[in-house]
Amino acid sequence: MQTPLSTTPFGRRPMTLGMISSQLAAKAKPETAIVHKWHVFQHIKEARQVLGATDRALTILHALLSFHPETALEPDGELIVWPSNEQLMARANGMPPTTLRRHISVLVDCGLVIRRDSPNGKRYARKGQGGEIEQAYGFDLAPIVARAEEYKTLASAVQAEKKAFRVAKERLTILRRDIVKMIEAGLDEGVPGNWKRFQQAYQEIAGRIPRTAPRRLLESLGGEMEKLWREIRELLETFAKTQNPDANESHSGCHIQNSNPDPSSESERGLAKEDEAGGNAAANHNLRSLPKRELPLGIVLDACPNMRWLIKGSEIRHWKDLVAAAELARPQLGISPSAWREAREVLGDQQAAITLAAIYQKADQINSAGGYLRSLTDRAKAGKFSVWPMIMALLRAKLDGSKPTPPPAGGPAEPGKPTQPGAYQANAELRASMARRPK
Repeated sequence: MQTPLSTTPFGRRPMTLGMISSQLAAKAKPETAIVHKWHVFQHIKEARQVLGATDRALTILHALLSFHPETALEPDGELIVWPSNEQLMARANGMPPTTLRRHISVLVDCGLVIRRDSPNGKRYARKGQGGEIEQAYGFDLAPIVARAEEYKTLASAVQAEKKAFRVAKERLTILRRDIVKMIEAGLDEGVPGNWKRFQQAYQEIAGRIPRTAPRRLLESLGGEMEKLWREIRELLETFAKTQNPDANESHSGCHIQNSNPDPSSESERGLAKEDEAGGNAAANHNLRSLPKRELPLGIVLDACPNMRWLIKGSEIRHWKDLVAAAELARPQLGISPSAWREAREVLGDQQAAITLAAIYQKADQINSAGGYLRSLTDRAKAGKFSVWPMIMALLRAKLDGSKPTPPPAGGPAEPGKPTQPGAYQANAELRASMARRPK
């Protein structure tokens, strides 16, 4: 078959640079490339949005490929098909002529086929004396062979993007479900914490999820949801461990005892009144069972609200703000600069600020804040102190202080359930607002 000379469209259809690019790509096809036309069609179908092809355009391409007698297409083979519009409409499920012409133009613009128009615009083939085709006018399928690897790569990229989108969507859905159920569990079990803040944070993130979101937005919102998920999960796990501190010890048969039974008199007076604030918790609990990550700042401020009063005209939004507030609280508690400096060296600025915030919250129950801080610093040196039990104890004390005594008539309250007036109403309001979360 002779190489067709027709490179421009018939009639009023203009020549474009895109057509020239498609023709150049067809000329650059590998000499040894043999492709399965239906495999390539599946790759084009998968990457149709990237290529700019429509569903009806692919229907026409499928029909054009069906007119080629061979399944395997070779670069040096006869790649031009010349069906009439009536034949194309019949194989394209009865597509109307105007729709057919419009979507043929889409195939040409996408570079999936090349027009090889005859002088009069008709599609036909001229055969020689031996029956071989000497000249053909119609649609050149050379791009199917020349760009087969490109289509395969595009299809793989589209499939990977779809998978990533599906994973991001599933992750966000699971996180939303977990957060809602964990908040409900915290309310039902009476776990101390600012559940209203958790609910508001969840609603703020969920409210930014549109009906049709791109993958990057879903991944970004999923990261925010996961951060909130971890904060709530750590709170629930810590509360569960403080409720049963010796659970891990019963498995190993070990028991951690205080290696310093004779504390100084100054520290002993402070520790005697600070048992509820977690002073002895670090010595009696298995610290390895406590969370390794840092306490969320919001939980610390919930347990130690008195620290907010030290910063007038501003808020504690970052850890550096809490450290600055601790610097103001230190002289008020009578803690010497050397004791505070040693605590910061051993515990670190952040953990030392949390410890001092807890001491400031229970200042009326501690005789010597300086001696108590030195005692906790010594325990930290021995690896027997953590701020988690101290803060959890303050949260429990805050919750217990809001419960009325005695219990209501008709029997004692169920353990772990809120008994203060309006508690169940507040929990019901939170659940109702969670039920109205965006879909």
